[in-house]
Amino acid sequence: MPDRIAAAFAENGKRAALMPYLMGGYPSLEESRAIGLACADAGADLVELGVPFSDPLADGPVIHAAGTAALEAGVTPLWVLEVCSALSERLPVVLMAYANLLLGHAGFVQKAAAAGAAGLIVPDLPHDEAGELRAECDALGLALVPLVAPTTTDERMREIGRDARGFVYTVSLAGTTGERESLPPELERTVERVRASTDVPVAVGFGISTPEQARAVGDVADGVIVGSRIVRAAGEGGAEAVGEVVRGLAEALAA
Repeated sequence: MPDRIAAAFAENGKRAALMPYLMGGYPSLEESRAIGLACADAGADLVELGVPFSDPLADGPVIHAAGTAALEAGVTPLWVLEVCSALSERLPVVLMAYANLLLGHAGFVQKAAAAGAAGLIVPDLPHDEAGELRAECDALGLALVPLVAPTTTDERMREIGRDARGFVYTVSLAGTTGERESLPPELERTVERVRASTDVPVAVGFGISTPEQARAVGDVADGVIVGSRIVRAAGEGGAEAVGEVVRGLAEALAA
């Protein structure tokens, strides 16, 4: 499965890979499946599929609200894996789940692998405590994707980059997810620091919402992750609206 992630980055030539974030089960379980397929049709190269959680500390208001709505509708992690299974036939799926969720669902990682997931992101799992999960993921063919931020020191970035699987998720700013009017001025320097620390692709997320911002990030990074704008479109107009947004982002990256 990590090979699918590598291929998704490599097959684009000079264009950065596009990775929309979807909230599993939002606006409904069936709609989230249709939204993921619309992303594939519109030019996405991978998708990040979020598992709703009650205390998503990395998420801003749009994604937090979507996760809350999914939980209130009764969406479970195993239901999200059904969506993963459907989408993984079309493109690589990287699941995003919080550590307490993994602890509370025995065998979740094995079930994620069986559902065709290519990778796993656990934003609240410190690198120093990730060894056991990384070994489990390695054994099952899942890429445990680490996160770094502009505040990550060079020494720690080297440690994280050395153990990275799939790609390094580079958080563009200090804060939670959400749409911003502009990109951080230090973003290019942050990406340069990450590149120097690892051999896997560097993808940037947090704060990217417009085609212009995606193109600017794509000029310096290997991948562009767009979350809140996609989730907002999902709530406003379902798969059709998401498809339009993803198509615009893909066209900007290819321009």
